[in-house]
Amino acid sequence: MSRQGTRLDAKKVNSELFTLTYGALVSQLMKDYDNADDVNKQLERMGYNIGIRLIEDYLARTGTGRCYDFRDTAEKIQAGFRLYLGISPVITNWSSAGDEFSLQFETNPLTEFVELPDNCLGLKYMNVLTGVLRGACEMVQMDVTSWFVQDQLKGDNVTELRVKFIKRLEDAIPAGED
Repeated sequence: MSRQGTRLDAKKVNSELFTLTYGALVSQLMKDYDNADDVNKQLERMGYNIGIRLIEDYLARTGTGRCYDFRDTAEKIQAGFRLYLGISPVITNWSSAGDEFSLQFETNPLTEFVELPDNCLGLKYMNVLTGVLRGACEMVQMDVTSWFVQDQLKGDNVTELRVKFIKRLEDAIPAGED
């Protein structure tokens, strides 16, 4: 007997499963911690740990080399969002010094089924992404910081993630080893 019916799109199912799993994680963190600030810190820390591992996969998959400047870094970050989340944020709002830019998202699969209750206004729901960026960049000797400027979950038209270059990290030999 053959199976009749519609075929499921595996990418759509995987995306929805990821979205729902992430939502369950954030919901559980909200139950485990007393306030949104602690949850935000946990999400950033989790993202950092993901980022330090994800960069190896990104470099292996894309075969890209070293970034020549921060604009090149921005384009590779954009490519990473396309590769792992299936979205292409717009790179915009460069600082005059060229050390800071924004990524603007019109859609985001992480927030597809999300509505924040009034008691969660301090929650940075996608704070895991700031940690991923920090961890991945640190592994390629770049110290960056990132934060959300706008958030569609809080009524803004777009979600805007700001990224700022702090400094180039130097390879260091651990203390006591020559």
